[in-house]
Amino acid sequence: MTETRNLAPIIIKKKKVIAGGGHHGGAWKVAYADFVTAMMAFFMLMWLLNATTEKQRKGIADYFNPTIPVNRISGGGEGMFGGDSVFSEDVLPKNGTGGTDKTQVTEDKAEGAKSAEASVIDAGSMSEHDAFDQVKDLLDGNSGESTVADALLDHISTRITDEGLIVEMFDLPGEPLFENEGAEPSELLRQLIAMIVEVFSITTNQMAVNGHKRSYPVTLLVDPGWDMSTAQAHSVRDLLEKSGFDEKRIQRVSGWSDRQLAAVNPMSVRNNRIELILLRKTQVDTRY
Repeated sequence: MTETRNLAPIIIKKKKVIAGGGHHGGAWKVAYADFVTAMMAFFMLMWLLNATTEKQRKGIADYFNPTIPVNRISGGGEGMFGGDSVFSEDVLPKNGTGGTDKTQVTEDKAEGAKSAEASVIDAGSMSEHDAFDQVKDLLDGNSGESTVADALLDHISTRITDEGLIVEMFDLPGEPLFENEGAEPSELLRQLIAMIVEVFSITTNQMAVNGHKRSYPVTLLVDPGWDMSTAQAHSVRDLLEKSGFDEKRIQRVSGWSDRQLAAVNPMSVRNNRIELILLRKTQVDTRY
């Protein structure tokens, strides 16, 4: 009896084993598949961004964001084309859709496409909105009359904002706007300015010049961004005036250093750019 009392109690533990991972089941496989799909989409996006130019990306964006159905200012006619009929002989060649036999083709049109200068309408006879659209089309090469070479088009981006029409000229790898990242304009920039001055003659709006630079390494004792962006902006102003642009139309010249980056990588050469802004008349500062 005494021996029985001194024995340790026997504890039996029952472990319940459920096949298939218990309550987890196969849910982790679904989550993993979603993760792999998301990563594939991400790397595909990165590849597309790297494989396309700025102009190509803008064309893709414009394709999914058409401007014709949401024309804010009508040209005086009815319909979503703002006054331009799809049967108009003046409109179809300009938009690249071909001619039509519904109207008489003049001798000039039969001989060939009109030059960009012949298509320029007197600035006083069109609205500010129409003038901006025409300048934008010429610089984007969308009018069918642009004389801008593809090599120059790769360095230009345009957009219309509340401030006005912004024409952005930017560096590409191996193709800078300025020599040795200084303030001396390259031959490329001189050609761009000569072409832009001709196109800007369509309007009478005043203009602002903004210089932007990429970020420099923090190890530098002095950040050259401010001085260099300002010097380059003034160099462009001087080049504009020498190319025949009315100096009285230039309202301000500014250097922004790296405070408004255009690329995700702050040290990318894409951030080296000059903005020429045709200011809306409501944006002009009367103090100047």
